[in-house]
Amino acid sequence: MKNRPYLSEVSLKPSAAAHAGAFPFSLPVVRSLGRLPMHPQVTFFVGENGSGKSTLLEAIAVAMGLNAEGGSRNFNFTTRASHSALHEHLRLVRGISLPRDAYFLRAESFFNVSTEIDRLDREPGGSGLIDSYGGKSLHEQSHGEAFLTLFMERFGGRSFFVLDEPEAALSPQRQLAMLSRLHDLVREGSQFLVATHSPILMAYPDAIIYECGAGGIRKVAYEDTEHYRVMHDFIANPQRMLKVLLED
Repeated sequence: MKNRPYLSEVSLKPSAAAHAGAFPFSLPVVRSLGRLPMHPQVTFFVGENGSGKSTLLEAIAVAMGLNAEGGSRNFNFTTRASHSALHEHLRLVRGISLPRDAYFLRAESFFNVSTEIDRLDREPGGSGLIDSYGGKSLHEQSHGEAFLTLFMERFGGRSFFVLDEPEAALSPQRQLAMLSRLHDLVREGSQFLVATHSPILMAYPDAIIYECGAGGIRKVAYEDTEHYRVMHDFIANPQRMLKVLLED
């Protein structure tokens, strides 16, 4: 099916100029934001650690009404308020349709989300929230199994998802399973914004890939990402790469 975007564009409000010298407004990815179109199906943000892609993705998620530490729109807990004020200075152009559901997955705080689910279910009357996650506490599963359970059991169609490094706990085989599930959800009308280091995930066809770096943010082809080139060169000739890396 042809998706209509729930979020079609992101840009900075003029109010951001007053904070230009402070973090995270000083990051090249924020300074060069301009008007950033979102793909109606999948938009990837890639770049080195510290490039600002997760900071930008977090701000978009919060501006869309999601909890900074992760979860659905109904989550409102705070373990440690560490997110920036960038979300207050983003202008979002939303689609005409509202998503049935929305969810923010942050790899680094997924443990906190899992704990909050258990806490809510222990309250008097019990929320039964865990039923939508397969009926088994995410803490009783391996990190990778819990991530995949979220994708397979909790996520559904006609929804908006923001994913920050969803491959963090997954083997290559599980990343392939995630890619397949992502495609199923896209065909059911869902939209994804994903920050990732995984050449497997970012291979999803027809997606927009934005590379974040010292030069700001720019649209790139899959084969032109550093992640693809490094992985391709290593697999093509690991002995040559190891010789260069490990020689005295």
